[in-house]
Amino acid sequence: MTPKPAGPPDGGWGWVVAASTFAVNGLSYGVLRSLGLALPDLEEHFDRSAQDTAWVSALALVVQQAASFGWALVFAPALGTVSRYFSRRRVLAVGLALTGNGISSLLLAPALQFLLDNFGWRGALLLLGAITLHLTPCGALLRPLALPGDPSAPPRGPLAALGLGLFTRRAFLVLALGTAVVGAGYFVPYVHLAPHALDRGLGGYGAALVVAVAAVGDAGARLLCGWLSDQGWVPLPRLLVMFGALTGLGLLAVGLVPAVGSEGSWGGPLLAAAGAYGLSAGSYAVLIFGVLPGLVGIGGVVQATGLVPMLMSIGGLLGPPLSGFLRDETGDFTASFLVCGSFILSGSFIYMGLPRALPSCRPAAHQATPPPERGELLFVPQAALLSPGGPHSTLDTPC
Repeated sequence: MTPKPAGPPDGGWGWVVAASTFAVNGLSYGVLRSLGLALPDLEEHFDRSAQDTAWVSALALVVQQAASFGWALVFAPALGTVSRYFSRRRVLAVGLALTGNGISSLLLAPALQFLLDNFGWRGALLLLGAITLHLTPCGALLRPLALPGDPSAPPRGPLAALGLGLFTRRAFLVLALGTAVVGAGYFVPYVHLAPHALDRGLGGYGAALVVAVAAVGDAGARLLCGWLSDQGWVPLPRLLVMFGALTGLGLLAVGLVPAVGSEGSWGGPLLAAAGAYGLSAGSYAVLIFGVLPGLVGIGGVVQATGLVPMLMSIGGLLGPPLSGFLRDETGDFTASFLVCGSFILSGSFIYMGLPRALPSCRPAAHQATPPPERGELLFVPQAALLSPGGPHSTLDTPC
């Protein structure tokens, strides 16, 4: 029997796992973010409303994440495995892996518009499907890693295997509720940012540029926020509240941008608002997964990583169809982005109930720098961190 290491190796094969997860993220959520460019063609071909076509993305999102089909079968295990390979540099590694979303969107947005122009929506979707087949070899690179604190026996029963026992912990329950509310607005830009740019008077490639700018901001923020979070200057839950709120405000700005004068215009205000949204949304994406080991322990991080997308998909089932309905009723996406931004702001307010999301009434005693095998920003004993039972001792008394 191979002996278990003392803790996560914080590198080594973990960088290969991070690279594999980078590709997984790009071929899943990067594709999803670019699909909004095809919605106008679908509306015209099937003679359906924006609300009806939005259900396509919403139902696909729920099936793949809540039912653990499709992309969820590769995304959750890949990202959870990254968290198990790293300790001190964990959030940076997660951010690097999640950068695949932004880089893929940057490349796929203009490429998809080119495919739509030359092959129609059917040919474009067939070619995208062929591209996503490259997910298959990524799974072969996810080498399992045994760590102290892992359960000595496999979970008994489907509820334990799915990690539903995590909902009995107050901190994870707060995270779950906030994430479900955030999900109602988070995926609306994935579906309707490009159509919103078209409604604002930009041409097809102008709309693709808006998506690409948001993707660049998203990708850069994931790396920068990953590095910043690993420094330990600010508790991760506090950063989660801050960047979640900034994401909501960014979407409010996107919705309030006025129409451009002509189709040939670059739409500078919309590009700026999309870039600001991308920066904050990318930071939020890193933190929502980076905070999990400190809340549930390294033994439960893979299950928690699978539950977070499922929770977001619950809200995601509401967001895009509601956005499409508001567009049909009002004639543009202004109200849609205002409502989805409000959902994200509300979810960020719920995150304030997380441990150390708010300053403590009493200054906390200075803690020594955590050892590399721990690497947690939520200070908990090593035994509590590695135990699947989770760190109940991380609760602070908020002011």
